[in-house]
Amino acid sequence: MAPTQELPDLGAAIGPIIAEAPEEHRPFVVAYAERLAARRYRAWASMATRPDHRDRLLECAEREEEIASRVEGLSADAVEIQTEFFAAHPEAEDAYASLFEGRPLSDQLRIQAAGERLGAATWRALAAGADGEARTVLASCAPLEEASAEVLEALVSEGVRASRDRVPR
Repeated sequence: MAPTQELPDLGAAIGPIIAEAPEEHRPFVVAYAERLAARRYRAWASMATRPDHRDRLLECAEREEEIASRVEGLSADAVEIQTEFFAAHPEAEDAYASLFEGRPLSDQLRIQAAGERLGAATWRALAAGADGEARTVLASCAPLEEASAEVLEALVSEGVRASRDRVPR
C-alpha cells in the first residue's frame, strides 16, 4: 500500500529544536523523545486489531523505554535537563505529534520507521563524539532503534489495521 500523501520528515521537524540544546545535553533531550515515541507505540498497540501486531508494538515501546533509561543513566541530572529543555521548548512535543495527525496508521508507522532509522544514526553520531561508558551506552541504542524500524516496516507490509485511525496524543 502506497502512502496516501508525501510523508513528513521527522528529522526536519524536530531536528532544529533538538539542535537548540547544548551539545552535552542532546543525548538526554533525544532520550526524552524516545519516551514520547514509547507513548505513541502504546497508543498504536491499543488500536491494533491483531494481538500479534499489538504485542510487537508493545515490544517497540519497551525498546524506546530501554533506550531512554540507558541514556538517562549516564547523568544524575538527566531528568532535570529534560524538564528544563522541554519547558523552554513546549513546541517540541506538538511538532512531533503533528507529523502523525490526520494520517492513516500505515503512514504513521512509515513516518516512525524513518524516525527510528534516523534515531539509530543519531545515537551513532552521539557515540562518536563521546568517550568511555557514554560511547558504549549511546552506541548500544542504535540496534534497538533499527529493530523497531524493522518491526514497523514489517507491520506495514503485512497490512496492519487499527480499530480507529486517530492516535490519541
